[in-house]
Formats: sequence, C-alpha cells, structure tokens
Amino acid sequence: MAIREGDVIITTAPYISGYRVVKVLGVAIGVTVRSRGLGGRFLASLRSLAGGEISEFTELAEQSRRQAIERMIQHAKELGANAIISFRLDSNEISEYMDEIIAYGTAVVVQPEAGGGAGITID
Repeated sequence: MAIREGDVIITTAPYISGYRVVKVLGVAIGVTVRSRGLGGRFLASLRSLAGGEISEFTELAEQSRRQAIERMIQHAKELGANAIISFRLDSNEISEYMDEIIAYGTAVVVQPEAGGGAGITID
C-alpha cells in the first residue's frame, strides 16, 4: 500500500504497484531531535505510578514523527523526486531527556505504467 502526501507518493515497499521507477535519486532523510521538558517528565512520572498511557509523551512522539516525515518529503522534493520507496522510521535516545527521530527512504521519480496508478491506496 502507498499513501500520497501532497504530490509525493510514499510506501514502505521497494516498489509502487502500477508505477515504474524511472530514476533513483538517492536517500531522502528527515531528522528531528526533541527534548522531554521538565514539566512533562514530572507529570509523566506521576502518571506512570498509576499505569496506562502517558499522553504527554504520546503527543510528543506523534509530533516528532510527523515533523521528521515532513522534512524527509521536503528533502525528496529538493532532490527532484515524486515518490519515496522503502520508507522507514527510526528513533534513538540521545540522552536521558532527548530523542532523535529519523524518517528515511529512497527518493525516486516514478511514472504510471500503461493503465497504472490504480494500485495506489490513498489514505
């Protein structure tokens, strides 16, 4: 399955059904580093005593992922791509209070195959 983000198609697969890769441009990367603020850490530590989801960190994680993906898309466009294949997300703890989120994939130029493009599911 592929999704369309604006004018860029993104998929975790190494291909896009109904399209052919006409040019490989290289790796598109988007990175963000986020700090967990003191207040958020304090509230999260209190919530962790009761168990369950810590919504402050969930929201921060979602925002960080979205920002990394947006930066990857921008990088792909700068390379001249209209699609990103083999998309991945990764995260690393830089310190006790900072996390790095990396979105990356192969920036490519794709064209619909004859009668193609029907295989894309847009969410």
